[in-house]
Amino acid sequence: MPEEDDNTVYIGSKPPMSYVLAVVTQFSGDRDEVHVKARGKAISRAVDVAEMVTRDHVEEADVEDIEIGTDEIETDEGDSMKVSSIQIDLAR
Repeated sequence: MPEEDDNTVYIGSKPPMSYVLAVVTQFSGDRDEVHVKARGKAISRAVDVAEMVTRDHVEEADVEDIEIGTDEIETDEGDSMKVSSIQIDLAR
């Protein structure tokens, strides 16, 4: 996945509208591109956020690229675990 910077919104367990607001705020500033990233169970929420942004809130924004992959994370017990990940690049 591309290098991380401050125009990335990480999706977690909050309601989707929280993340939609974060993405819209990025576009309201001087951003022409925003990255939406998620892992594991949050992937479907990231897709929802991208769809809500492009369909309802920033109509000139479009999905520019989608990258999927697998991240290896370390558990609390010290074991490593593989988890699916997605990055959706939105641009206007």
